[in-house]
Amino acid sequence: MRVSLLTHTPDPERTVAAAARLCYSDAAIGELMDRGAGDRAAFLQKILSLGHLSVLEHASFTFGIEGISRACSHQLVRHRIASYSQQSQRYVSQRERFEAVTPPSIAARPELLDRYERLLRQIHQVYGEFLDAGIAAEDARFVLPNAAATKLVMTMNARELRHFFGLRCCRRAQWEIRALAVEMLRQCRRAAPLLFADAGPGCLSGRCPEGPMTCGEMAQVRAEFAGL
Repeated sequence: MRVSLLTHTPDPERTVAAAARLCYSDAAIGELMDRGAGDRAAFLQKILSLGHLSVLEHASFTFGIEGISRACSHQLVRHRIASYSQQSQRYVSQRERFEAVTPPSIAARPELLDRYERLLRQIHQVYGEFLDAGIAAEDARFVLPNAAATKLVMTMNARELRHFFGLRCCRRAQWEIRALAVEMLRQCRRAAPLLFADAGPGCLSGRCPEGPMTCGEMAQVRAEFAGL
């Protein structure tokens, strides 16, 4: 998995702070943008604690994501308040052996890993035979597995990212999308620490929202994200 923060709203914390101040001020927008950063941390912390999250929608973050499985990307695109541009299996032929993601649970068992890799080789062989027989890539792709790797560019605003992190950084999330979410959060914290300092699974700020399905490791989770 390869994740990179490609770009984001310039000075996102300044933009969000100005938008929030505008709601409570009759000052000109330019004046609000020019205000210093002295009290910005306390002000943004107050805004977040009040749940005034609509102002976070003015800051967006664009990621380049490679080497995740189609199983993972199918989960990712369920987050609909985002923009996605994904590599097409219709127009990009897998004539060369397609990259595949191997779950750690399979990789840890040599006898199952061997079967898994043999199956992937067989799928690629059949895919190539279909292409050789004149089947269009858009139809030959029907035999490709969820394991097939994909790449995409994704843009989310800061509000939706916080929601995404709340769901997908949880230890009950599927392992691959959790790894993706944690790395995205790590990079967001570097780019805009005031907006994402407290972002992460729901148990960071209160009781576990999973109820009886909790992982039971809230202390460990809090320690993990405190050191992210």
